[in-house]
Amino acid sequence: MSRTDRLFDIIGILRDGKLHRAQDIAGRLGVSVRTIYRDMDTLTASGVPVEGERGVGYMITAAITLPPLNLTAAELEALNLGMAIVGEAADPDLKAAALSLADKVDAVLPAQVISQADAWKFAVYPFADAARGFAHMPTLRAAIRARQKLRLTYTSRDSVVSTRVVRPLHMEYWGRVWTLTAWCELRQGHRVFRVDLIQTAEALPELFVDEPGKTLDDYVP
Repeated sequence: MSRTDRLFDIIGILRDGKLHRAQDIAGRLGVSVRTIYRDMDTLTASGVPVEGERGVGYMITAAITLPPLNLTAAELEALNLGMAIVGEAADPDLKAAALSLADKVDAVLPAQVISQADAWKFAVYPFADAARGFAHMPTLRAAIRARQKLRLTYTSRDSVVSTRVVRPLHMEYWGRVWTLTAWCELRQGHRVFRVDLIQTAEALPELFVDEPGKTLDDYVP
């Protein structure tokens, strides 16, 4: 498992809002406790609202603070989306400015001081991936509001491309990682899709209603 995939899996474990011990997370992912400690430092430095300490446990909280400003998750998302769009501009000065701004934002996010090489930044999730995910977000959000099924073309982390029909339920944002929680008709279960790995998203004419076992409340990470 790559480090990027492991960080994403840790977010998936913590997203239930409960306290998780480092040794339990390490056991689930097949790595050392020391590795989990480093990963938690990295997630915190990237702006993911992780709270906890070694020997006690970790959990994700809702608050995201950018001193001296207090930003909501949606406001921080808008800021990062704007940087992603500008970062794709042909103008080299604008692209450089976007990268510089990203560094400044990262520098003031609540975080422990870690080495530059360990920072989970655009080197892990580059501007191109952020912009690609952003292109699908209007369709995904509209489908969630309308309770409308979607046909997704999705590339898994092991590069397998599949087409599936899903019931979109919820979108979340974790430190420049956008995810879609949905009921997948192909797998007959809840799945969490990374938005940057969605190749196409097509709204279907078919609507859906709540059914036992297929709602967001039924999802268990």
